[in-house]
Amino acid sequence: MPSSTTTGTPPQQRADASLSHGLKQRHLSMIALGGVIGAGLFVGSGAGIAAAGPSIVVAYALSGVLVMLVMRMLGEMSAAYPSSGSFSAHAERAIGPWAGFAAGWSFWVLLCTAVGLEGIGAAKIVQGWLPGTPQWMWVALFMVVFCGANLAAVKNFGEFEFWFAALKVGAISLFLVLGGLAIAGVLPGTDSPGASHLTDFLPHGSEGLLVGLLASVFAYGGLETVTIAAAESEDPVRGVASAVRTAMWRIALFYIGSMAVVVTLVPWDSADVVAKGPYVATLDHLGIPGAGQLMNVVVLVALLSAMNANIYGSSRIAYSLVERGQGPKALARLSGGVPRAAVLTSCFFGFVCVLLSYWRPDDVFPWLLNMIGAVILVVWIFIAVSQLLLRRRIEREAPGKLVVRMWGFPWLTWVALAGMVAIFALMAREPGTRVQLYSTGGMTLVLAAVGYARQRARAGR
Repeated sequence: MPSSTTTGTPPQQRADASLSHGLKQRHLSMIALGGVIGAGLFVGSGAGIAAAGPSIVVAYALSGVLVMLVMRMLGEMSAAYPSSGSFSAHAERAIGPWAGFAAGWSFWVLLCTAVGLEGIGAAKIVQGWLPGTPQWMWVALFMVVFCGANLAAVKNFGEFEFWFAALKVGAISLFLVLGGLAIAGVLPGTDSPGASHLTDFLPHGSEGLLVGLLASVFAYGGLETVTIAAAESEDPVRGVASAVRTAMWRIALFYIGSMAVVVTLVPWDSADVVAKGPYVATLDHLGIPGAGQLMNVVVLVALLSAMNANIYGSSRIAYSLVERGQGPKALARLSGGVPRAAVLTSCFFGFVCVLLSYWRPDDVFPWLLNMIGAVILVVWIFIAVSQLLLRRRIEREAPGKLVVRMWGFPWLTWVALAGMVAIFALMAREPGTRVQLYSTGGMTLVLAAVGYARQRARAGR
C-alpha cells in the first residue's frame, strides 16, 4: 500500500501548504458559477441539436445527471482532502501512485492542448473583426497575457475568472430571460411558437439521441477546475462544499434550460443552428439587433476564460504531481507562492500545439486531438473508483471530514460508473468517436504502465 494512503498528513496536503492562498471566496464562487459555461455550450451544441433535434434536452439532462454525480463524488473527496492535485491526488491515495500518475498527466495533456485550441478559436474571432491580421499573432498575444497573469499571483487568475464568469453568466441569463419572454408570447415584436417546433421530438431516432448525448457529455468539461482552485482559497473546505451543492441548479439552468429555449424557438433543422451557433440563431430569429456580434463577444470571452482556467489548472496539476514524486523536480519550484516553472511549461506545450496546427495539420495535430478525445471520461472513472475506495476509509479514520457526502452511496456511485461504461460503448459504436476512444485508451495505458513501473521501482529501493 502506498504511503499516501496512511493516516496523518499526506504528502500532497503538506505540499499544497506552500502554495499561495490568494483566492477569495468571491473568486471561487464565480469560478464555480462560470466554469459550467464554456465555448462548447455556445457553439458546439449546434451539432448536437442537428443530430438529436428537440431530444437534445433529454441528452443534456441525462449527461447532466452524470456530471452532477461526478461532481458530488469529487466534492466529497476534495472537501475531506483539499489538494491542488484534486482527482489525481485522490486516485493516488485510494488506488496507488500509478493511478495518480495516469490520471494527472493525461489531464495535463488535455488541458495544455485545450489551451492551444481555445487560443486558435479566439484568434479566429478577432481576425474576423480585423481581417488581414495573422492568427498566430493573436494566439501569441493571448498566451503572453494569461501566462503573465498566472505567473504573477493566483489572485490575478481569480480576478480574470471573476469578471469573465460575470460576463458569461450575465449573457446567458439575459438569453434565458429573452427566450422565456418569447416563449410566453410577451416579447415585443414576436409571436410564441408554442410547441410547433417540438412535434418531431426524435427526428433521427435513437441514433440521433445517442450522438447528441455524446456531444453533451463533452460540453460539460471544465467543472473540475473549482476543486483544483479551492486548495488555494481562503477556506478550501467551505469553498468546495458550496460549489458542489450549487452544481445541480447551475447545470439545470444554464445547460438544460438554454437547450429547451433554443429548440422551442428555432426549428431544430435550421441551417443557422450549426452555421451560426444555436444562441446566435435564436437571437437572430427573435430579431435582436446585433445578435451575431454580441454572441461573438460572449464566445470570445468564454474561450479566453477557458484559456486562463486551463493554464492555471494544468500548472497546478503538474505541480502537485511533481511534489508527490511523479515528475521532473524542476516543475515544483515556487516563487511568491506560484509554481512558475509549471506555468511556463504548460504555456509552452499549449503554444507547441498551436504551431502543430499550422505545421502538421493533416497528421500530428489530428492525432493529438484524438488522443485527448475521451480523457475526461477516463478522469471521471478514476474519480468514481477513488470515491468508492476512500469513502469507507474516511468513515473509519476521520468521519468528521465528510462535510460533503455522496448521495445514495454506494449505489449511485455504481450507477455513475455504469453510465460511463455505457458512454464508452457508444463511442465504440460511432465511427467519429471510435478513433478517439482507442487513442485515449492507448495513452492512458502507456501512462498507467509508466506509473506502475515507477511505483515498483520506488518500492524496491
